[in-house]
Amino acid sequence: MVSQRSVGRKDKPVTDFPILGGKRILLVIAGGIAAYKSLVLIRRLREHGALVRVILTPAGERFVTPLSVAALSEDKVYQELFSLTDESEMGHIRLSRAADLVVVAPATADLLAKMAAGLADDLASTALLATDKPILVAPAMNALMWEHPATQTNIGILTGRGVRRIGPNAGELACGESGPGRMAEPEEILGAIVSHFEMAAPDRGPLPLSGRRALVTSGPTIEPIDPVRYITNRSSGRQGHAIARALARLGAQTILVTGPTAEPEPPGVQVIRIETAMQMLAACQGALPADIVVCAAAVADWRVKGIADHKLKKDKGETPLLELVENPDILATLSRPGPHRPGLVVGFAAETQHVVEHAIRKLARKGCDWIVANDVGAGTGTFGGDRNTVHILRACHGGEPTVEDWPELSKVSVGERLAVAISDHVLAGASRS
Repeated sequence: MVSQRSVGRKDKPVTDFPILGGKRILLVIAGGIAAYKSLVLIRRLREHGALVRVILTPAGERFVTPLSVAALSEDKVYQELFSLTDESEMGHIRLSRAADLVVVAPATADLLAKMAAGLADDLASTALLATDKPILVAPAMNALMWEHPATQTNIGILTGRGVRRIGPNAGELACGESGPGRMAEPEEILGAIVSHFEMAAPDRGPLPLSGRRALVTSGPTIEPIDPVRYITNRSSGRQGHAIARALARLGAQTILVTGPTAEPEPPGVQVIRIETAMQMLAACQGALPADIVVCAAAVADWRVKGIADHKLKKDKGETPLLELVENPDILATLSRPGPHRPGLVVGFAAETQHVVEHAIRKLARKGCDWIVANDVGAGTGTFGGDRNTVHILRACHGGEPTVEDWPELSKVSVGERLAVAISDHVLAGASRS
């Protein structure tokens, strides 16, 4: 029997961002199918009190109309560099400096190249060259364009100049191909904007997790078979990265141990990159002590006992036999009682059937405090997708665990909501001690 069950509400945002009130955002919308997401971003920024002024490039106008942008931003849309009216009312120099933050979403390969080279042949590139304000870019393009050495060189140049980046995400692209190149979701960009202002606030008060140390695992692990093949899974790392970002936003000193993923590094988070489960365990143990541990990584259960030092070849149609051995149980290891056990250990249960029932057994078996259970079966779109439906199980000493069902949310919102729940738990424990 489960002792308690509650259902999350869908009618209001999980968190509020009062820090955005009155902040001036200059949003540059370049050409790309992802421009439609920028309309959602404008609406979300305005909901939280930000003032949004938009530069719409000629290519961007092919995907969203000036009328829709103006209606959502409740301000004039700027398009032409040599507009006599615009230049007399708000010259491009003043336009570029009247903002607290400049956001480019979508940031196309063309516009990123112009930024890196210092070109200024239209209003967007001129404003970006003339601004003295921080810049955040959300790249969006074909996967091969993103991975091209020229684009990666341009990104390196811009990063060296202090330009911040969110995304791109990996997945299905509008061109029909798949890979890194999807623009970050509006909620992710919103989170990056909030994070920027929180980090920049000179008089911000103590955050709820200030002074706490958090360790998060994310992404898949890969277990080599030979120099070119390996065993892995479909985890994108999106949920684990969102949790790390949310914990850092609440003030925790956050360490993220992650397997191979295309997800961008969360701002303000120390990132340790690994490949195998053995490496992940060593990195986690090296990151201790911690007050909070969230094991969101999809760790491979098995590895090959003897890794071949050369590529295995097909010989006379015979199939090689792979002897597997069990990988270390990272969650159970970190949950083990002792003086160095973290105060709160949260595990994940990715199930394809009987989700809550399996998670209840896992909670007892692993010895952790909470389990976040989610359905990753075929058709759910959880692995590699942007949304998640989770159930939060909390251990009750001497009784059955409580189960809280959350509605379907973006993975960013799941991360934010879980971070708030963790903060509430930690602060409640501190008040009792």
